[in-house]
Amino acid sequence: MTGKADQTTFLCITSFFKGEDFLRSCKALGNKVLLITSKGLEHKKWPRESIDEIFYMQEKREGVWNMDDLISGLAFLMRNQKIDRIVALDDFDVEKATMVREHFRIPGMGQTTGRYFRDKLAMRMKAAESNIPVPAFTPLFNNSDIDEYIKRVSAPWLIKPRSEASATGIRKIFSNEELWSVLESLGDRRHEYLLEKFAPGDVYHVDSLSVDGKIVFKQASQYLSTPMDVAHGHGIFRSITLKMDSPDAIGLMAINEEVLKAFGMRFSASHSEYIKSRQTGKFYFLETASRVGGAHLAEMVFFATGINLWKEWAVIEDAMAKGKPYKLPKVKNEYAGIVVSLCRFQYPDSSCFTDHEICWQLKKEYHIGHIVKSDCQERVLELLNAHTRRIQIDFHAST
Repeated sequence: MTGKADQTTFLCITSFFKGEDFLRSCKALGNKVLLITSKGLEHKKWPRESIDEIFYMQEKREGVWNMDDLISGLAFLMRNQKIDRIVALDDFDVEKATMVREHFRIPGMGQTTGRYFRDKLAMRMKAAESNIPVPAFTPLFNNSDIDEYIKRVSAPWLIKPRSEASATGIRKIFSNEELWSVLESLGDRRHEYLLEKFAPGDVYHVDSLSVDGKIVFKQASQYLSTPMDVAHGHGIFRSITLKMDSPDAIGLMAINEEVLKAFGMRFSASHSEYIKSRQTGKFYFLETASRVGGAHLAEMVFFATGINLWKEWAVIEDAMAKGKPYKLPKVKNEYAGIVVSLCRFQYPDSSCFTDHEICWQLKKEYHIGHIVKSDCQERVLELLNAHTRRIQIDFHAST
């Protein structure tokens, strides 16, 4: 255990309740752990035994704080408290962390690189500049550019918020008239969106850990129900880990390595999404984030590989702060899949699911879901399909 005089101090920032394993791991490594979170999350079950101090910010809206207040508060705190490293635990906090690092000159990802892991327009422009395939897109700054784009790229298109997470706020557009109507409705916020070609295909994700600019762990998985289908079609969320020697996994590993290298990833967890075009069979980059994947995908990866992404991310941050080597634990080669649905019952009785492959169950009001694991991917898929059918009939609720 490091002595208090030499203690490295980590400031973790999150406007959502998550990252408990990161906080525990960071503290167990002998660090001082500070947490800044939203006032509305004060009574959540934070691992308080692993946090030295918690500070709260009022939200302007979900995930949004007054950055002047954050900077001023930290400036006061830092008169007597040195901060060595800053970690953003959620997508919405990447920009907060990069701004704070830049202002106080704390090592780590700065605002320019941070944009590539947060701003969907910056991501696409950097990918295109690096010759990484992306669906045809355009910013929404200039009317002439938009006119040129819609003449060149046929509908349907997607209007995407540049800074939302996952499929939040995405709208599908089928005609020029509809597009201009939607742009008019966005008003002064139009610049916060982009326009992209909608290309049907299968959507995949790669969950990675990087150290010194090199990927040391990766797991490729396929969404069996895409986040957009779930968000807009009220579907049931499902994902399954791939066989790592399969052609799809090999293709995903290649494009994922290109993306993280081009975007300047040095050390962190990352969650990246790709689409395989049904028309061309080619992988296209969709988005990436310098954090652990949400929707309990970290648990799915853990049961397939034995790697706790939150814990290992903390170990990597600790190693980078202290100039120590990082060693990845032994990786298992099994398969896992997750199914999660909104539920019409507040506390669903899931006792009808009795398969021994079930290794984790979601405990959340008006939700039902679990993870299954096996040394056979076909068995995982069989279980996911059977369980999805039962959830659809007996439990599923649409918003």
